[in-house]
Amino acid sequence: MTCDRAAVIEIAGVSLKYRSARGDILALAQVSLAVHAGEFVSLVGPSGCGKSSLLMLVAGLYPATSGSLRVMGEEVRRPPRGIGMIFQNPVLLAWRRVLGNVLFPADVLRLDRRVALATARRLLKLTGLEGFEHRYPFELSGGMQQRVAICRALIHEPAILLMDEPFAALDAMTRDHMVFEFQRIVATTGITVLFVTHSIPEAVTLSDRVVVMSPRPGRILAQYAIELARPRDYGVMSSPAALRYIDALRSHFIAELTPAGG
Repeated sequence: MTCDRAAVIEIAGVSLKYRSARGDILALAQVSLAVHAGEFVSLVGPSGCGKSSLLMLVAGLYPATSGSLRVMGEEVRRPPRGIGMIFQNPVLLAWRRVLGNVLFPADVLRLDRRVALATARRLLKLTGLEGFEHRYPFELSGGMQQRVAICRALIHEPAILLMDEPFAALDAMTRDHMVFEFQRIVATTGITVLFVTHSIPEAVTLSDRVVVMSPRPGRILAQYAIELARPRDYGVMSSPAALRYIDALRSHFIAELTPAGG
């Protein structure tokens, strides 16, 4: 599906070891993964398997202990300029209004103000936030705050978006709505996404490919190409084909949790 596109994230034999008072902890072991331009790839696995750590390596926030990691052809030694990042919580600036929060990276990067303002307004319209430009974060719902965070991450038009459980803190109904909304945003922008989630249905809904990671030290156990029609609505996601993907992915974790001989 994506093999004819260039790899924009190349992870080759990467391991990550943390130092602690009780000794070294191996978080990731010999992870290799390529993500291609325009692809949506989700990482799923048990808590503590290194999903978020792998995202931080790609973001240039941690150095790998061994192996190599390249983003858009360049070895990662510091945060690459062409990426955006979204965390579980929106982390908005309480003293800035919605428009000011979206423009914050543009201010830091000293982008052309006129161009950045036009981009911010386009993103707010795309995410259904037009008319809320002058509200403060406390005046918004959790889902709306996360949309502001998405706009902020896209303001400098990155080629790659890294997302660490961005919808986990939302209630179930808002989360479902955000997943379908975000699918539309990705389709509109064509951005490459590396996405961490604990939700298998969420991963199947959004992804071109789902990567299954093992318990710590994190290794890649399996990869699934999700060949479902887009856009993926409730009808598509309740189809037998979608349920087969969800069951296949769940089987990895059922095997891990089943006691030997039980």
